[in-house]
Amino acid sequence: MGAMNELINRQGVESLADILATAAPGTVWPNLAVAATTLDELSLRGRTDSVSGALLHDLQRIPGSGYTTAAGIFRGALENPAFTGWILWPVSEAAVTLALESGSVPDFEDCLALLAELTPRLTGEFAIRRLLAHHPEAALEAILQWTRHPDEHVRRLASEGTRAYLPWAVRVPALVKLPEATLPILNALYRDPSDYVRRSVANHLNDLARHAPEIVVATAARWLAAPDTNTAWVVRHGLRTLVKKGHPGALALQGFAPASVAVTELRLDRQVVAMPEDLGFEFRVSNMGTDGARLAVDYAIHYRKANGSQSVKVFKLTALTLAAGESRILTKRHAFRPMTTRVHHPGMHVLELQINGVRHGRAEFQVDTSPIETPL
Repeated sequence: MGAMNELINRQGVESLADILATAAPGTVWPNLAVAATTLDELSLRGRTDSVSGALLHDLQRIPGSGYTTAAGIFRGALENPAFTGWILWPVSEAAVTLALESGSVPDFEDCLALLAELTPRLTGEFAIRRLLAHHPEAALEAILQWTRHPDEHVRRLASEGTRAYLPWAVRVPALVKLPEATLPILNALYRDPSDYVRRSVANHLNDLARHAPEIVVATAARWLAAPDTNTAWVVRHGLRTLVKKGHPGALALQGFAPASVAVTELRLDRQVVAMPEDLGFEFRVSNMGTDGARLAVDYAIHYRKANGSQSVKVFKLTALTLAAGESRILTKRHAFRPMTTRVHHPGMHVLELQINGVRHGRAEFQVDTSPIETPL
């Protein structure tokens, strides 16, 4: 995470102060200067909050301070090509804070417009969350209009900023409570000409699958009924979590019907995985039915948790078609490495196979997290 933290650094904050001073002649930014020197021990989010707070304090020193004054300065700064990159995250957060403090409907609406202007320089997907939380109906009404914007960055913001579980971003309860609320945005964008936008739509749909699977399947079915050349990929990527969970509707849309299969000869290449190490495994899958079968072959690792219980994560392996009576041997290697997103705990783990959503086979193995001693 150290490298991520450096996305907002001293040089960037000092450059921001210079850009704002040029955009608003006669202004000084002493709190920004101090914030630039106190970033080292802070996370990226902490740096964002620190710089945003410094910005707000400096803006208060300007005559006529408030949202309108700040928005004018930020729009003036956009004339400078150097006003770009991650340093715009605290800028957008400061703008939202002032708009919400104002309580003015015109300021709320203008702040949405300002984020759309800033987002080609750096996405406004994080700052927009507080506007959505404050007045979801009004925000979504304005955001829907962005789906027709000529700039792909603004169209992507319409989808990405309204995701239910956007990484790094604050949660917006209304987006979870009312999963249908963002469907008009997705319906307008799933055939967007930009891959950048379509990927966001697919990830947004996948987010909705966590709490509204039936809505997601119904939406995907409508899209497949009126597709373009990219719709199949958007749907496949948007249904990926439901397919891993074995959701029958999602599997059916991808052509994976219930199948009569047998899994045999499941073998691991070791009984103890000494991190960092790979676990290799192979197995035979056979189509026992009288017709050909299209199979989504996945595998699940039951990871041991600190309290001794287990949590399961499903991984993609392959998709294949087997004729009636046909068998195939499949192999895979799974890496066990230290990760920032998963803490590995020593002890018993379990591998299971999953075919068209149904679990088959089971093999236990140990994970050893002891540090490897290097000979002197």
